[in-house]
Amino acid sequence: MPVLFDSEPDGCLRIGLVNNMSDEALLATECQFVSLLHSASDNMPVHLSFYTLPGVPRSGLTASHISSLYSNIEDLWNGHLDGLIVTGREPMTENLADEPYWDSLTRVLAWAQENCHATVLSCLAAHAAILSMDGIRRVKRNDKVFGIFECARVSDHPLTAGTASEFRLPHSRWNGVPEEQLTDCGYEVLTRSAIAGVDTFIKQQKSLFVFFQGHPEYEIDTLLREYRRDVGRYINGESPRYPLMPRNYFDEPTVEELVAFKEKAISRRSEELLPELNRILGNRTIANTWQASAAGIYRNLLDHICAQKKAMLVSMTMNAMVDREQILGAPYLPTPLLG
Repeated sequence: MPVLFDSEPDGCLRIGLVNNMSDEALLATECQFVSLLHSASDNMPVHLSFYTLPGVPRSGLTASHISSLYSNIEDLWNGHLDGLIVTGREPMTENLADEPYWDSLTRVLAWAQENCHATVLSCLAAHAAILSMDGIRRVKRNDKVFGIFECARVSDHPLTAGTASEFRLPHSRWNGVPEEQLTDCGYEVLTRSAIAGVDTFIKQQKSLFVFFQGHPEYEIDTLLREYRRDVGRYINGESPRYPLMPRNYFDEPTVEELVAFKEKAISRRSEELLPELNRILGNRTIANTWQASAAGIYRNLLDHICAQKKAMLVSMTMNAMVDREQILGAPYLPTPLLG
């Protein structure tokens, strides 16, 4: 299996995953990125290490899991990785700069700029990063961007090489970022949805930063679980508004049943309805229409990291040869092999 945890063979790409998702979604997020990297690696060995930001609240069981499998974020500061992926999480405050992990996140961003060839920022992490880097604030939408959305490739870039001119990707967010502010600050938009807005964008500085407002890593049932959670919050009185159904996701018979269930739940909020919801969702049919495109984008990302890593090694070798020549006062010639 190309995604490794307990071994690190020569020539592998060293990728870090800073998993900041809630306790309920932490393990699922691990599986999503492991699966996506496995699909994208094309037998290229990838060593994946896990981290999480201090300040993210954790229960006892999750804290125990993290202590056994995750590395301390402090281990990053004096080291290097070939690539880094940073996830978001449900916000706890209106202003992202007030989140308890804000200082740790900004330190990770500064570190990644100097010590990684590429960094991926997912959803809320993307919003936090552009706020930290360029002061761009996200904008709350009236309705949640939730479902599978058609995205158009609007820029020719190696990251989208080989993808269709239009493809589908999952989104799940209340906020978005104004495209004109991104371009004014030097970001390049790669994909855009007519409904969901900017999808994927990048910024090249000392290293490449890749921002996903969507979730190419989502597995086939991720949106289903989010929808069931949100309906449960409404029924339990935790949310005043019945959640939107994910767009372009369920088959038509399931949509019809869920519409009827919504009418029943709005007329009578009761936990007694939850078994019926579970029955409807248990009988659904979902087609994974985004996996191939997601794997293709991440494969291009791994190819970029690999190329940058090779270029850096060549540069280091050339610099070492120049230093040797300066010390010895003569051109460096490799020692011939004896035969």
